[in-house]
This record gives sequence, structure tokens and C-alpha cells, in this order.
Amino acid sequence: MTSIQPKIILLFSGKRKSGKDYVTDLMQRRLTAEMCCILRLSAPLKQQFAKDHNLNYEELLGCGQYKESFRADMIRWGEMKRQQDSGFFCRLAIQQATQPIWIISDCRRISDVQWFRETFPDRTKCIRVEASEQIRSQRGWNFTPGIDDAESECGLDEGMKFDWIIGNDGEGEILNKQLDELQASVASQLDLNSQQNIQPDS
Repeated sequence: MTSIQPKIILLFSGKRKSGKDYVTDLMQRRLTAEMCCILRLSAPLKQQFAKDHNLNYEELLGCGQYKESFRADMIRWGEMKRQQDSGFFCRLAIQQATQPIWIISDCRRISDVQWFRETFPDRTKCIRVEASEQIRSQRGWNFTPGIDDAESECGLDEGMKFDWIIGNDGEGEILNKQLDELQASVASQLDLNSQQNIQPDS
């Protein structure tokens, strides 16, 4: 695990084609790459899956047909690993983090949320990115049995209380206003953490 202690962690989740990668990229630009890193729980999963099955890791990181053809198998393999150790991919994902703000761009399961909340209490915020099925379809989404009804897509549909819900139906002005509010909340949290770290004079 990384030796860096984050000041705030933003756990982003959302359905396929909801645009969560787009939203997290916008958020990182606002917070700057010097202060904020984007971490993906799927990256170490895909890296190990590619190694075990002699596949192209870079292609698995993309959004093309190559990844989609192996998605169901990766989901099953990842579930097996998580059953053995629920925090396995979380620990791998944060190993290279050096910035004080972490964005986890692909949180999908209650166990992922629980691990971050237990490991970094009071620093973890959960954000849901939502888009209508019509908009998701326009972005290329089609319902696929075994994927869209699996835990990797539905694990946070129920029993989750999100700190923020970001609507991403393609209205740029509305999205920017929501990100303004989220950015202000992050800044407030950073100020609070800084104040708590100030040691009184002896």
C-alpha cells in the first residue's frame, strides 16, 4: 500500500456509457494533475488478467471491441479474486498514488466502498454519475445479459447513500454547475483538513 495519506478520496461510480470517465477527467483538470490523480480499480485487474491469459493489456484499457469481447470473462475472474480478498484490487490501485487528492473513477461494488471508508475514514466521498438510458444508447450502450445485470454494473444500485449525484445527460452548462459545487466542497474539505493538521503552539 502507498505510504502517502490522501487528504480526500472521491469514489466515482456509474453505469456503462454514463460518462464517468469524461466527468472524472473534467474534475481532475479543475483540481490539477499536481494535486489530483485518477486511479482505476480495473487497471490492476486488467493487467493481471492480461498476464494470466496472454492478452494485450493496452487494448483491455481501451473502450473498443477487444475489451468488450473479454469483459464477461474479466468480470468472472475479478469476482473470484474479490471473494478471496475483497480489498485486493483497491490496494493495488493506490500503490503509485502520490497526490493528496485521489479520484477512483470506476467504483462498482459495496465492498470497494467499504474498503475505502474503513481504511480512510472521514476522507472518502461517494459520487454517482447518472445518464438516462436514451442518452447512454446514443453513446453506444446496448443491454448485454451477463454484463449489465451483473454485480459490476448493479452492485451500487441499492443500499448506497451517495454524497453527490452528478447528472450527465449532455447539458454542458448543467454539468459544469454541478462540478462547480463538487469542487467547492473538495476545497472546503481540504481547508478543514489543513486546519485540523495545524499544531497549537506549546
